[in-house]
Amino acid sequence: MQYNQLSKEEISQLTDADWKERLSSDEYHVMREKGTERPFTGVYNDINDKGIYRCKGCGANLFESDNKFDAGCGWPSFDQGIDNSAIDEHVDDSLGMRRTEVTCSHCSAHLGHVFPDGPSETTGMRYCINSVAIDLDKSDE
Repeated sequence: MQYNQLSKEEISQLTDADWKERLSSDEYHVMREKGTERPFTGVYNDINDKGIYRCKGCGANLFESDNKFDAGCGWPSFDQGIDNSAIDEHVDDSLGMRRTEVTCSHCSAHLGHVFPDGPSETTGMRYCINSVAIDLDKSDE
């Protein structure tokens, strides 16, 4: 699959109707309405192929497969983003709890949440990401 990352200018011109056309209804619900897919249903929960996970909305590089681990939570989990500028974190006080939301820094798509309970030998963080928000660009290894 060929990946073309949208520019900031292209993203700024997208309307809500454009996002609805670009994304499936499940992708739109998660990425634009801050929804969550059901645990253990996402295509990337049990995938261990090598490559780069990209934002389904804009094609930006988000996570490397080397940073993916099985957290047993039902969603793909990573211990860090591909670099410090790939993802943004925001306080999320919805649903009567305080969490940290993770969004794509390029198009602001909701990706999931981050928790401080990841593998201690790495960063100690668990980026719990919705499969419908990402796409794996497999490496040739």
